[in-house]
Amino acid sequence: MKVSLDWLKRYLNLDDAADRLEQIFPLIGFDLEEVIRCGLSPLDKVVVGEVTAIAKHPGADKLSVCEVRISSRGKPQSIVCGASNFKTGDRVPVALPGAKLPGGAEIGRSKIRGIDSDGMMCSPSELGLGEEHEGLLILDGKPEIGTPIHEVFPGQDCVYDLDVTPNRPDCLSHIGIARELAAYLRIDFSYPKTNPRPDGPSAKQPLIEGLSVETPENCPHYLAYSIKGVKIGPSPDWLQSLLKAVGLRPINNVVDVTNFVLHELGKPLHAFDAKKIRGSRIIVRAARKGETITTLDDKKRVLDSEMTVIADAERALVIGGVMGSIDAEVDEGTTDIVLESAYFNPGNIRRTSRRLALSTDSSYRFERGVDPLGAEFAALRAIDLIIETTGGELAGPPLVEGKPPLRKVEIKLIPDYVRGVLGFPVDDLEIREVLEALQLKVSVHDEGRKKKSWSVSVPSFRGDLDRPIDLVEEFLRIYGCDKIPSSTVSMPGLLSNDDPVAIFNREMSAYLVGQHFHECKHYSMRAEAESRQWFSNSTADSLALDNPLTSEQTHLRASLLPGLLDAIKLNQSHRNNPRRLFECGHVFREHGGEVWEMVSAGFVLAQGPESQEWLAREAPDFFTALNFVNNLLSLAGVAAENMSYLPVRDIQPWQNGHAARAEVFEDGYEVELGLLDHSILKAWDIEGAVLAGAIYLSPEFLKRPAERKRYMPFSPFPSSTKDIALVVVSDTLSEQVRRDLQDNARKAAGKSFAVESVSVFDVYTGEGLPEGKKSIAFSLIFRAPN
Repeated sequence: MKVSLDWLKRYLNLDDAADRLEQIFPLIGFDLEEVIRCGLSPLDKVVVGEVTAIAKHPGADKLSVCEVRISSRGKPQSIVCGASNFKTGDRVPVALPGAKLPGGAEIGRSKIRGIDSDGMMCSPSELGLGEEHEGLLILDGKPEIGTPIHEVFPGQDCVYDLDVTPNRPDCLSHIGIARELAAYLRIDFSYPKTNPRPDGPSAKQPLIEGLSVETPENCPHYLAYSIKGVKIGPSPDWLQSLLKAVGLRPINNVVDVTNFVLHELGKPLHAFDAKKIRGSRIIVRAARKGETITTLDDKKRVLDSEMTVIADAERALVIGGVMGSIDAEVDEGTTDIVLESAYFNPGNIRRTSRRLALSTDSSYRFERGVDPLGAEFAALRAIDLIIETTGGELAGPPLVEGKPPLRKVEIKLIPDYVRGVLGFPVDDLEIREVLEALQLKVSVHDEGRKKKSWSVSVPSFRGDLDRPIDLVEEFLRIYGCDKIPSSTVSMPGLLSNDDPVAIFNREMSAYLVGQHFHECKHYSMRAEAESRQWFSNSTADSLALDNPLTSEQTHLRASLLPGLLDAIKLNQSHRNNPRRLFECGHVFREHGGEVWEMVSAGFVLAQGPESQEWLAREAPDFFTALNFVNNLLSLAGVAAENMSYLPVRDIQPWQNGHAARAEVFEDGYEVELGLLDHSILKAWDIEGAVLAGAIYLSPEFLKRPAERKRYMPFSPFPSSTKDIALVVVSDTLSEQVRRDLQDNARKAAGKSFAVESVSVFDVYTGEGLPEGKKSIAFSLIFRAPN
C-alpha cells in the first residue's frame, strides 16, 4: 500500500521524524518495498527565466539561439536550445552554469556549433518532473523571473510503498499508518473532524423512497445518504495531488472524494447517480444465477447466487463490496447522488472476488475486514468533502438497514505475565503507556495483594487481538526490539531422538539417491481434473478445498506420482532424459469417508525414450520396482517378506496385469507399484512406458517402538537345495502358494535348519495336467547354522 508523507502530516506532526520513517516502518512491522520521491527538492542555480528573443542557429537547422532574461537587471543570457515548443515571452526553467540537476548532470558554459551557451533551458524529465524530454517545461501563471524553480512547484513529497500483512487491514489507510507512527513516536494524533448533520423531522426528504437488505448475513449494516445539487467537475488541486501521489487517476470531484476516504480511513464507499436508480429503491440481495452486469472497467460479468449485489427495482447496479456498474455511475450530467456506506461479510467478498477474477481497492479491504463501526464516520467525512467540492447539500436523514456487527473484546492481562514472556524487566507504567498509545483502553484491577490484573478493551478496528500473548507482541513491537537487553543464553543439551517423520524422509531419500534417483519437490495441492482422473469421484470430493487459491490447486494430493509425471514431462520437453525420479512428502488418503494424512515415498522409472549407448542396458520391469518398494518398506520397519501383494484390476492409474498393491490400512500402511496405464501417460504427453511405486504410512505407524535390530552371524556351512512342484487351480496366485510352502517348510525344519528362501523357478500348463490346473515348481534353500 502506498502512503504519502504529505498526507500523513494531515494527522501527525512529523517534522522531526520524516527523515527517519524509512527506518521506522520495518521496526513496527511494515516492510518497505520502495520509496518514491515526488516534487522538487531545492536546486541551486535553477531559476525561472523568460525568453525575450529567438534566432536560428547559423550552423544547425534544428538549433535556436535564444536570449533569456533571468533577473530584472543585467543582460539576458545567451542559450542554445534544441527544443521547438516555446515562443517569445514564455517563462521556462533555466539551469545556470554551476547547477547540478536531479539526474546528476552538471551545467557549465559551453560552445555549441561555434555559439556560446550560458546554461540550459530544461525539460520536465531533466528536472525529474515527468517523462517528457523533447520539449521545454513551459511554466503557467507567469511566475516571477529569477524565482528558484523549486519554489514554483509544490513541496517535495515522499511516497512509501508498504507491505501490510493480511492480519492488519486497519493499516490499509493513512489513518491506520498514522496511528501506528503516533504510538511508536509517542506524538499526538488527530482524526479528521466531521460536521454534525441534521436528521430530525425538519430535515429534507431523501432522494430515494426505500432501502431493503435481503441478505443480512452478507451485508449486516447498510447506510444510504442523499446529497442534492452537486456540480460535477475537476477536484481541487490539493485533492488531485494526494490521489496522484498514491497512484490514483483523478476522475471527478465526487469519485475522487470516495477514493480519498478509502485511502484516508480504509473504508470503501460508493456513489450512485440518484436519477439512474429505477423504482426509487435500493435493494441489497443475492445475485440471480446467470445475471450479468457491466462493471466500470467496461467488462461484462456473469454472476451466481452466492454473490451479493446492490440493485434497484429492475437491475443490479453494484457487485457488493467489489465494483460498481456503468448503469448508475456519476458523470458530468449528475446533479443528485446517493452515497453508500456499508459493511460486507469478508468471506463473501473474498469468494466473489476470486470467482470473478476481479480484485479492486474496495474488495482488497473488505475481504480482509474493515472496521465494522466505521461506516457512519466514513460517510460523514465523505459528505463534508463532497459538499465542499461540489456545492451540494444533504437531503434528509440516511436510510439505514441493520446494525454494525459489534465485536466487544476484553482481554485479561497480568503485567507479570508480560514480563515473564519478554524475559526482561519492564515497568507497569511503560506497558500501560504503550497499550494506550495503540488506543487500547486499560482498566486496572487488584487480585489480592500480590497479583495485579488489567482488563484491556480492544477497539473495533483491531480484529487481530484476542489473547494476552497478542498484547505482549504489540507491546514489544512498539516498545522496540532494539531495547531488549543482551544476555547469555544457556540451556542443557537435548538428547531426544529426531522426529520419526524426519527420520523416514531422510532414510528414504538416502536410499533412493544411492540408487541413482533424483529428488523432486512439488506443491501438496493439485487440480480437480487430475484428482478425478487418478482416483474415484468420492476420493476427489473428499479432498476438495473449500476456498482454493487457484484453479490448478483445488484438491489435496492423494499421491506423489502425478507430480513426478509432471517432472518427467517437463524434462522430456527440454530434451533431458531423467530415468529415475522420487519424492518424499505428505499425502491425504480417503478411507471409509474419512481423510487421513499419511507420509509417503514415491518413485518413477522411465523406460523411454531410448538413448544411444554403446552397451545396451536391461530395461527395468515390474520386479525392478518391486525390489525398490520392498527395500523402502524394510527401511520403514515393515517386514517386506511378509507382504501379500494382489494384482490390480481396472484401477486407475495402473495397467491391468502389470501392477499390484497391498493394503494393510488397519496396520497403518499401503503399498502400490507397477506399470502406469498408457492412457495416463498419453494424457501427460510422456514418451515411453513408466514404472512407479509408492508406499504410504501413517505418522502413528512411524512412532511405534521399533524392533531392535540384532546381528545374525552367517553360517559357514553349505546350503541344501530341494525342489518341489505343486499342481494348483489355474487362477491361484503363485505368491499365496509360495507363502504356504514357506510356512510348512519352516515347521518341518524346526530349529535344526533355517529356510533361507522359497522361490518360483517354473510354471507349467498344458499336456499332462487336468483342465484348469497348472504346475508351479519351487526351489527351497535350507542351511544349518552349526
